[in-house]
Amino acid sequence: MIDVRKDFPILQAGENGAPLVYLDNGATTQKPVQVLDAIRDYYLRDNANPHRGVYELAQRATDVHEDSRARIAKFIGADASELVFTQNSSEALNLVAYSYGLNFLHAGDEILVYVAEHHSNLVPWQRVAQQTGAVLQYLYPDENGYLTEAELDKKITARTRVVAVAQVSNVLGLITPVKAIVEKAHRVGAVVMLDCAQSVPHMPVDVKALDVDFAAFSGHKLYAPMGIGGLYGRKELLKSMPPFLSGGDMISYVHEDRAAWAEAPRKFEAGTRNVGGEVGLAAAMDYMESIGWEAITAHEEALMEQTLDGLKKLPFITVYGGGTAKERKGVISFNVQDVHPHDVATILDAEGVAVRAGHHCAQPLMEYLGIGACARASFAVYNTQEDVEIFLNALKSVRRWMGLES
Repeated sequence: MIDVRKDFPILQAGENGAPLVYLDNGATTQKPVQVLDAIRDYYLRDNANPHRGVYELAQRATDVHEDSRARIAKFIGADASELVFTQNSSEALNLVAYSYGLNFLHAGDEILVYVAEHHSNLVPWQRVAQQTGAVLQYLYPDENGYLTEAELDKKITARTRVVAVAQVSNVLGLITPVKAIVEKAHRVGAVVMLDCAQSVPHMPVDVKALDVDFAAFSGHKLYAPMGIGGLYGRKELLKSMPPFLSGGDMISYVHEDRAAWAEAPRKFEAGTRNVGGEVGLAAAMDYMESIGWEAITAHEEALMEQTLDGLKKLPFITVYGGGTAKERKGVISFNVQDVHPHDVATILDAEGVAVRAGHHCAQPLMEYLGIGACARASFAVYNTQEDVEIFLNALKSVRRWMGLES
């Protein structure tokens, strides 16, 4: 097992008088000192506005900005010219919906969205459909949470123009069959928008090998600061799309009556960039690679297996989605019989265990599952087998706290 807990200062503190067991990594991860130091060093030595000044400090800031772009693009298998910096996955997904969807979709075209999508990869497409006359269609999983070949063949048709799916569901934790989706979508001339927010922290992602058209991810879910993320887009698509936001640094020239845009990706990067966040994201990727994907995968699968085995022994627990530990990435969603998930999370918090409770920005999936909400435990490289044991033992007391068992 990996032992990196010492790298995360916040985990050295307790919570409600107990050691902090942080199992809300699907919402955001904690940050290692290596990332915090990289951000601090940037602001101490290289801080200026990139692409603005000709003085040496500004040139250094520009170099840091573009070097970070190249480093981050490499991590997902992209070219630097295909990586647009955004605040997070949500902004990246909105960029594609509004810049591509509003300009290239027409009445009668179909947008195909997985019902398990995070609202960030669903609501923008609802709005695009409303404004263009395109028709929103949904993919549905089987009883175990899997997207089947039959469902893909049924829903991807000659009318499909966009397929929007997450590589890993933030509720079910299961891996979507991306290659099959891409192959079928491209066969009918559709583009694929892949949400990688929950996959990039837990598995190698190569956008070129996957052959997707767009891919979005957030830094804060993979040990980087909040407020930084990225969008991968095929060069030819980014070139054809109009800007999403307008302002400084995204222009080639401006006159009183007209303007021309900079080349992508800068065309989509209006205003001063979050260079400190970019530095932090690059440092987080360096940190992950210093541990190694083989070690990360083995560590997280062991935690998932331990958790799933423990939950199966609790007859009052319902786990959503099938799959073994190897088929899940980072997330286990569950409910405790006769106890609202908010009460579950509050009781666990009293014992120092942090989990998420609610609809997880996936209300259509909750409706499909026939529930209003659920609790979710999500894992990271710093979680331990002891964390899992504390979590499972705390769960055993939930129904007793609610007066349902003696």
